[in-house]
Amino acid sequence: AVAVAAGLSVVSVGTETDGSVVCPAGINGVVGIKPTVDLVSRDGIIPIAHTQDTAGPMARSVRDAALLLTAMAAHDPEDGAAMEHPGPRDYATGLSTDALEGARIGVWRGYSGAEDETRVRAPFESVLETLRQLGATVTDGIELEISDEAGEAEYEVLLYEFKTDLNRYLADSGVDPAVDTLSEIIEFNRQHADVVMPWFGQEIFEKAASKGPLTDPEYRKALEDSHVAVAEAMDAAFEEYDLDAIIAPTNAPAWSTDLVHGDRWDGFVSSSTLAAVSGYPAVTIPVGEVHGLPIGVSLIGLPYTERELVGFAFALEQKLQARRHPSFRASVEVETTAD
Repeated sequence: AVAVAAGLSVVSVGTETDGSVVCPAGINGVVGIKPTVDLVSRDGIIPIAHTQDTAGPMARSVRDAALLLTAMAAHDPEDGAAMEHPGPRDYATGLSTDALEGARIGVWRGYSGAEDETRVRAPFESVLETLRQLGATVTDGIELEISDEAGEAEYEVLLYEFKTDLNRYLADSGVDPAVDTLSEIIEFNRQHADVVMPWFGQEIFEKAASKGPLTDPEYRKALEDSHVAVAEAMDAAFEEYDLDAIIAPTNAPAWSTDLVHGDRWDGFVSSSTLAAVSGYPAVTIPVGEVHGLPIGVSLIGLPYTERELVGFAFALEQKLQARRHPSFRASVEVETTAD
């Protein structure tokens, strides 16, 4: 996303499990498409979790991202999830500034960090008004029946699947690595901690290594409480409100981070989990800036509706013309006014 935003690359590919396409795209003010899980082959991608992993394109325009998605979205019969793959599609043709005319867009305000949304409120509300101007019917405050336990259940699923999927990846890699299981990686890191872990530990590796096989009842329940539950909630909301897409802020402004204090996650606005956990598609586009830091919004749809989402995103992008080339300033500039 950084390379695309800075003009070092026309397009790029990210791999997402929960936000790693749409979040960097939103924070860097570029377009990102997180496809339906299985639309793009996962062959060769180092896995975290097979129920959520996918690759997706990033670009400075919706059209460029759609062109790359067209090239990427080939059916892979070796991908066990690709049973319902729609086949080859051209996602970059037929893009129209009228695509939102008559579209029904639901506004989801239950994203993480919503309690600290003041910085994204103004640009987001402006986007909703633009949708109305473009002929969309906007249904605000839609409800999704997702339990508070879904987040913890998702993390449990990721731990279980990471152990199983990584061990399988290493076994099937066709090379002879120095370490070929998660447990051996953990032990290697312990023996070389001063080199490979000077700033952080491997607690997540260790948690994953302690998990059993995917036949464990704990895993099956966690999968039911996360992936299945969120997908069912999405399906129900689309039917109840008769929606074509759901919209939410992609991100709050970027924050400072360093190796000592780490990431500042408290209050961070993100809507990535909805599409990530369900396996459904999402498209993020830049819609404005706060103190020179980009803000994005995500359009989220049902499985294999990438063509419709790309069309909606294109129409909104063309109206807003919000993307800005980064100015590479040393720090943000805060404008103040005298009382």
